[in-house]
Amino acid sequence: MLTLHHVRAVRPAPAGADAVVVDGARIAAVGPYEELLAAYGERARVRRWDGVLTPGRHEPDAAALLESAYWPDPREADELGTAPLTGADLDRLGMTDTRWGHSARRGLQRLLATGTTTLTGPFTHPPVRTAVTRSGIRVVTEAPLRTALTPSSPADFAIFTDDETCLATAIEGRLLFRRR
Repeated sequence: MLTLHHVRAVRPAPAGADAVVVDGARIAAVGPYEELLAAYGERARVRRWDGVLTPGRHEPDAAALLESAYWPDPREADELGTAPLTGADLDRLGMTDTRWGHSARRGLQRLLATGTTTLTGPFTHPPVRTAVTRSGIRVVTEAPLRTALTPSSPADFAIFTDDETCLATAIEGRLLFRRR
């Protein structure tokens, strides 16, 4: 399925680029919206965003964030708060594999909400590793070079407002996070 993302700007990209066409898991075209609409409009779903589309961000401390912290469930907020728990607070929880898996999924959602599309691994705790694998976020051994979004490159990107709030995160063309 083709999706035409119309934004205020695409960075880094050629001057005047304010749209990206995604075909499946890859970028099909980057350029001015009017040109891409004329070329793909009849076949593409159009999404309009009030933000800037950029390559996704990389989280180098993902293993520590997901394997050394507990991300509380919103239903636990009265008892545990909403911030991740570490150290003695984490030790008191008596973590089980099930609880680690749920925590990792909530932590991954928070990372997606910041525009994260790649993480540095490895992940040694099996429930965390499973959650990361199922999330679709790429695990790499070193930070990827931030390159321009170009045709045939993976459709891994984030869209940010001027105050750097993430509106959406896409990995392989699938929206995995969308701010409501």
